[in-house]
Amino acid sequence: MSKDKLWGGRFTQPTDKFVEEFTASIQFDKRLYHQDIRGSVAHARMLGKQGIIPLDDVEKIVHGLQKILLQIEAGEFDFSISLEDIHMNIEARLSAAIGEAGKRLHTGRSRNDQVALDIRLYLRDEIVEITTYLDLLLDALLNQAEANLDTLMPGFTHMQTAQPILFAHHLMAYVEMFKRDKARLDDCLKRVNVLPLGAGALAGTTFPIDREYVAEQLGFPAITRNSLDAVSDRDFALEFLSDASILMMHLSRFSEELIIWSTSAFQFIELSDGFCTGSSIMPQKKNPDVPELVRGKTGRVYGNLMAMLTVMKSLPLAYNKDMQEDKEPLFDTIDTVKGSLKIFADMIREMRVNSDNMGRAAGQGFSTATDVADYLVRKGLPFRDAHEAVGKAVAYCVENEMDITELSLAEWQLFSNKIDTDIFACITVEASVNARNVPGGTARECVMREIQNVRAGN
Repeated sequence: MSKDKLWGGRFTQPTDKFVEEFTASIQFDKRLYHQDIRGSVAHARMLGKQGIIPLDDVEKIVHGLQKILLQIEAGEFDFSISLEDIHMNIEARLSAAIGEAGKRLHTGRSRNDQVALDIRLYLRDEIVEITTYLDLLLDALLNQAEANLDTLMPGFTHMQTAQPILFAHHLMAYVEMFKRDKARLDDCLKRVNVLPLGAGALAGTTFPIDREYVAEQLGFPAITRNSLDAVSDRDFALEFLSDASILMMHLSRFSEELIIWSTSAFQFIELSDGFCTGSSIMPQKKNPDVPELVRGKTGRVYGNLMAMLTVMKSLPLAYNKDMQEDKEPLFDTIDTVKGSLKIFADMIREMRVNSDNMGRAAGQGFSTATDVADYLVRKGLPFRDAHEAVGKAVAYCVENEMDITELSLAEWQLFSNKIDTDIFACITVEASVNARNVPGGTARECVMREIQNVRAGN
C-alpha cells in the first residue's frame, strides 16, 4: 500500500518511481511555501473559531506551521519528491511534528482550492512588487526627460526622418506605455484578489466554514461565488501573463531603439559600461547586451502566455492535473519581468545622451518640410496644394544636393508666390518643435507640463 502518501488509502501498489518524479511539482512550487503557510494558518484559525476542530489543536497547528516557516527560510527543510508538492510536504512535516492535530488541518479543504489560494496570494504579492519596479523605471525616465527638455532629435516614421521632436517627448511616450502597464496590473489585481478557499475539491464542503472570516484574515476583499469555477479558474493568471507580455513588448521596443541609438551610425546615446560587454575577438566592441537580452526574453514571456492558454483551452470542469502546468510559465514570467524592469531602470538612470549628435540629426532629412506646408496653409493655400508645392521644393533640393534650410527666397518663390522672408523663421528645428504647442505635443512647454502631471500622479 502507498502508506507514505497522504492520499494513499485507496491504493494497494506503490507509485511507479518515474511517475512519482514526473508528476511531482515540489521542484518548482516550493516557492509557494510562505503563501501556503499563511493560508493554512488562516484556515486553521477559522476551523477553531467555527468549532470544527478543538482550539488546542489550532494553537498546535499554528505554532507548528510557524516553526516550519522558520525551518524553510533557514534552509533546514528537506523537500521530498515522494510528497509531490509544497502542500503535502508541509502537511506531512506538520503531522510528524505535532501528531494528530496536524492531521486535522486539511478538514474542509482540498488541494484544489488550496493551490488556487496559494497562487492568488503569491501573484498578488508579486504584482505589488512589479508595480514598484515600474515606478522605479518611470522615475528614471522622468529624470532623463527633465534633463533633456532642450535636447532635439529626429522623430521617425517607417524609420525615416519625419519631424523634429524633443528627446524628452520621446521618453515621455514610454512613460505613457508603462503607465498603462501599471494600470493594467492594478486592474488585474482586482481579479487576483478573490478568495477561492472553501470551494473544496469542486463542490464546496459539508462543514460550517466561515469563508468571509478567512478572506478577512488574508486581506481578500471578496470570495469566489461558484465552487467549480473557483478551483478551475486560471483567468487571473492568464490576464497577468497577457499584461506581462504587453509590458515586455514595450521594453522590447525601447530596447530596439536603445540598440539603434547606441550604434556608431547614430551615436545618440551611450550606455554605461556596467550594462554592456565586449567581444572576445574585436577589442573595440561595446555591445548593448542588456537591451538585447530584454528584447530576446520578450519572446519567452509571449511563449509562457501561449503555453498557459494552450493548457486551459480544452479542460472540462473542474480541476485537472494539466493545471499543474500553470506554475512554471507564471513563475518564469514573474522572474523575467522583475529582472527586466529592475535592470532597465538602472540602465536608463545611467544612460548618457549625446545631445549634439541628436540635434544635428534633427535637422536632416527635410524634417521641417511639414512646417513649410503649414506656413503656406496659413497664407491661404489649401493643404493639398501646399503639400504639392513643398514636395516639389524637396525634389529640387534632392536634385541639387541641398537642404530646404539652404534655399534662398528666390528659390522658395519658384514653388509658391505666397512665400516671403518670414519663411526662414518657420523652418528651423527649434521653431518646428515649439510650434507644436498643443496638449500632447512636442513643444517644450507641453512636455514640461506632462512631466509635472505624471510627477503629481495624473
